[in-house]
Amino acid sequence: MHVEEADLPAAAVGSILVLRPVDALSPEYARLILAFLRSASVSRLARGLYGRMRLSPKDLSALELPKADQALSAALYELDTAGQRMSSWSAEATTLAASVFDMDVSLEDARRSIIEAGQITRLRAEAASQLDDPDYIVRTRFPYPIALRWREVEARMSADDLGPAYEAVLEAAEALLAYSALIAGALAHEASIELSSVGALQRKLSSARGGPGLGEWTAVLQEIAGARKRRELRRDHPLHDLGALLRSDEAQQARGRIADRRNDKAHGRAPDVVNLRTALEQTYLDLSRLLSCARFLADLPLIHVTSVMWDAFQGEATIRHRRLMGDHPVVPTSTMQYPSSTVETGSLYVADRNHRLYVLRPFLTCEVCETCHAWSTFHADKEKGNLVQKSLEHGHHYPYRADTRVLQQAGLL
Repeated sequence: MHVEEADLPAAAVGSILVLRPVDALSPEYARLILAFLRSASVSRLARGLYGRMRLSPKDLSALELPKADQALSAALYELDTAGQRMSSWSAEATTLAASVFDMDVSLEDARRSIIEAGQITRLRAEAASQLDDPDYIVRTRFPYPIALRWREVEARMSADDLGPAYEAVLEAAEALLAYSALIAGALAHEASIELSSVGALQRKLSSARGGPGLGEWTAVLQEIAGARKRRELRRDHPLHDLGALLRSDEAQQARGRIADRRNDKAHGRAPDVVNLRTALEQTYLDLSRLLSCARFLADLPLIHVTSVMWDAFQGEATIRHRRLMGDHPVVPTSTMQYPSSTVETGSLYVADRNHRLYVLRPFLTCEVCETCHAWSTFHADKEKGNLVQKSLEHGHHYPYRADTRVLQQAGLL
């Protein structure tokens, strides 16, 4: 156990060994060391080396402690916090159930009291159980452009509307790969990582009649998957997660089959009425595989900054923002403190697990769509040789309104 000042006075008796750090330890590093000492691997090592479970200080001195790791410590903290919260909920439910016969009332009144008092506990359990459903996770925890596309897939599939459902699955797959590639491009630009695949995007936007498609999005994700491009990044940088999206053979094969079906549809070779149901089911499974590989996106929230107030004396900014996770753009505005004055009002950001913000402009921008008047996210595209901005949510496009010099500075034009 970890003894803190609040636990004092305390005394070690019997076979308890007291381990005191030579230097002061941060709470994060202390938590990491405790996790290591409690691990099954240390237990097995102790049995293997000494043939007994009772160790002496001399025995323990042979163990090499893990080095401080901020990313692992943060992950352990989140897991420990979640475990403590669920344990408290479990204890609350147990106490409530045990109290039913302690009430000096009739069984009918006791039943009513238990139902009323246990409502929050039941709702917690119901909400938690939904997180075992991959569809629910995508619909409620993925970035808005992907979650909205997935909601349409679910709606079309549930209505057995085969043709529109098939098209919705293909569009959702392209939105997933496009969003991931655009995020990867923005993060690579921020980290000064040169990607030749972004050069291909530039050529598409500069000289081609049409804009980027599945091939270009895939090329970005495949290039960032190479360890050489990411070797200088810290271990918890989100580009490592994006690099893993298409790393597995299963993901590559699913992506390839979706690309083939997308090309077939574009060239008039869409499945006929007889084969449409089978094609829909297979493509739906491939999209589900890709979404499973992209589950890390649920931990990289898409944020729209609505205002920034910088306090020079405190050295931090008060940021008001909208967290665009789930299938609806109407979300509450939240506030966070951030130790930088470079955050832009009106821009989109992704936040990593340590709450660092990465600007997405000009790879991904946002505004109210001129066509449907819905709040939407956009990327630069090409339509009949003209530069346009295209929405990830619904595909609406119109002439590019922003400053094209920013596209040039980002290597996109």
